[in-house]
Order: sequence, then structure tokens, then C-alpha cells
Amino acid sequence: MQNTALAAAGLTEWRYQLLPVPPPVFAEVVHGLPGAGFRGANVTIPHKRAALELAERPTERARAIGAANTLLFEPDGSIVADNTDAPGMIASLPCDPAGRSALILGAGGTGRAALWALLDAGALPVYVWNRTASRAQELCAELGGIPVSDAPAADLLIQCTSSELDGSDWTFKHVPVTADGLDRYECVVDFVYTDPAQAGTALVQAARALSIPAIDGFELLVAQGALAFEQFTGRPAPVELMRDAARGR
Repeated sequence: MQNTALAAAGLTEWRYQLLPVPPPVFAEVVHGLPGAGFRGANVTIPHKRAALELAERPTERARAIGAANTLLFEPDGSIVADNTDAPGMIASLPCDPAGRSALILGAGGTGRAALWALLDAGALPVYVWNRTASRAQELCAELGGIPVSDAPAADLLIQCTSSELDGSDWTFKHVPVTADGLDRYECVVDFVYTDPAQAGTALVQAARALSIPAIDGFELLVAQGALAFEQFTGRPAPVELMRDAARGR
């Protein structure tokens, strides 16, 4: 996706590459990237909190969320940390979340970003459910929101748990919603993305079967990636080309 965008922008000397990094050497690797010619890096699980801690210049958004997924290496040697998951999710929604209610499933790093983004965009009320209730309570005490032990009806359903990330078969038994009960939500968002050849996660498929608008993880991947591309390069992101590349078209 990013290499397609770089080529479209005429940045032929730029290259986006995968760097698998074990947590014990994360800091060492990040500090070595600028000297190796890197302008920035996208960071994913499990490094998002560590990425924020490494940065001398975290954005207000990243600091408030408590996690970063985008690092920029500046000429003066400083590291800027941002979180593009939050604005990427808002940009992907088919409606303005201001004044709308939402239920977030999951209180991890992605749930934190979703909660902050929704509250910042004016969503109200925003409920948070987590399998370990204390985590939802702690998150809401820190950022806002209402911890719940069940699944209240809401305008938006935001799935932020790690279900299906390991390729396992996900079922509704892991969360307090059912396939038949999805009609209580006007829109479903699932941060997890599956193989492009598939029709989306079990949640996305169930929502679409009920004609409920469903935003899948690929759309969220593209939205946050486009924002990161613009920060890395200073160029407008070719969003449609990035979307096609992400979906293997």
C-alpha cells in the first residue's frame, strides 16, 4: 500500500519496508533508524506504548491516547510521535459522530484510540466493554466514557478486541453482542482485517447480512496509512490507489 503510494507520488528513491522487531530491542532499533536513512516508521502491536515513550515530541493526540503508531525522525535528531488510528477511524465513518452514542468493545491500545477519537469528535455517550471489567473502568476513569458489563444499544458499534488477529475462528461468544442483535446499531466498525479474498470478519459479515453499514479493518488501515504517508512525505496521499493496493486489487 505505502510503496504504491510512493511510486504514484514519484518518490522513486523512497521505499517502505517491514521490520519485525522483538520488544527487548525496540528502543535500540528505533534509535538506529534515522542513521540508516529512515524518515519515519509505523508501529503496531505490541510497540505502541513504547513508541510514545521514546519520543521527545509526542503530539497532544498521542499523549492523550497514551499510544503512538507513527514516528517521524526530524533533522535535529528528535523523534515525533503521533497516533493516526484515531483520526483515521473518524475519517472512515459514514456519518458525523457528534451527538451520537457508541459502544466500544475492548479497552486495549486500539480501544483507547477509539475512545479518545469519539469523545474528541463529540460522540455522547460512549460506552466501553472489556472482558476484564477493571480495564474498562480504568480507561474510562482516565479518558472519559462509561464502563459497561453488557452491550447497550448505540448508534455506533466499534470492535477493538484482538479477536481474529491470530487467524483463529472468531465467534460472538467472546463479546456481549449477538449476530441477531446487531440491528441495535446503525453502523459497525471492526479494526481487525482478514485476508482480502474473504468477505471480512465474522462481525462485518453479520452486519452486512443485515444491511448495516460496516467499516472493515482494511478501510481503517488505509485511512491511518494515508495520514502517515502525508506526514512522512509532505505529499497528498493517493487514497484510492492505496485502498486498491491494500485490498489486493
